[in-house]
Amino acid sequence: MKAIQVKEYVKGPRELSVTSIPDPTPSREQYLIAIRASATNFFDLLQIRGKYQHQPPLPWVSGAEFSGIVLATPTSAAHRPPKFNVGDAVFGSAQGGYATKVCALESQLQPVPKGWSFFDAAGLFVTMPTSYASLVTRANIKKGDWVLIHAAAGGVGLAAVQIAKAFGATVIATAGTQHKLDVAKSFGADYAINYKDDNWPQQVLELTPKKRGVDIVYDSVGLIEKSTKCIAWNGRLLVVGFAGGTIEKVATNRILLKNISVVGLHWGAYAKFEQEKIPEVWGELHKLMEKKAIRATNYTDKVYKGLESVPAALEALGARDTWGKVVVDLPEEKESKL
Repeated sequence: MKAIQVKEYVKGPRELSVTSIPDPTPSREQYLIAIRASATNFFDLLQIRGKYQHQPPLPWVSGAEFSGIVLATPTSAAHRPPKFNVGDAVFGSAQGGYATKVCALESQLQPVPKGWSFFDAAGLFVTMPTSYASLVTRANIKKGDWVLIHAAAGGVGLAAVQIAKAFGATVIATAGTQHKLDVAKSFGADYAINYKDDNWPQQVLELTPKKRGVDIVYDSVGLIEKSTKCIAWNGRLLVVGFAGGTIEKVATNRILLKNISVVGLHWGAYAKFEQEKIPEVWGELHKLMEKKAIRATNYTDKVYKGLESVPAALEALGARDTWGKVVVDLPEEKESKL
């Protein structure tokens, strides 16, 4: 099969190349998937440099998120009958997403929603449950809430915008360029503010009823400290990530004075600490996707096709030149006989 195999750590994605290697051999617990589209992630950039917390032993195939068709099902008795059958369309995340085939456990897969393409589904597995669990499970979003979503044109940001709107909230989106602000509004954001403007907290306050502030702040960047200036009484601050690179220290007196709840979300840790929540979140997400309350957040300003385009896609992602999820289509697999 074709794959982007890492034999030694590289300085950047341009040093990656496509090679031919033997097909992966699934364990008795794994499915074998023919990949039709692969999604890029920031952790891919760290992993190829040897700087991620999870580093497989060399050599390994890069990438994680994908969509495709089931080629083989698990052979263990525990998977009879299997959840997915040969020929089923699935999406998921497993080591080795930048390849034409990958092995994955059942817990790493979801069915492609009805009416969704492989391209659309490839970037769902990480962003959608992260945003749903943040807003719904952790922040208890409800109709009428005002929600401030930082980096709203990113993958988790656009997912959050759509989920918040599906629950009847009013969304204020922030981003760093006018184009990204326009993208956020095209996905349903009611208002858009450039967070490079020093007075953005005041702009947020001016938009809310009686200048009371927002009920929920969704922050995957590192803007919690400034967000305390424009959050309402009993507001909820959601700490989702630190894409800005700095882990903040927040004055706790503001948390006290405004009765603020500071809530963290580590979606990946649910598999260890609260497994029963995972199917619940996915069940609700599938309902939203099937009734088209949320749609794919794929970057469409430029098209990336074939594994050979993965380095360019990762480079654009790392330069923050993109929005949403950058997905690489694998058209060569569409012509193969599975």
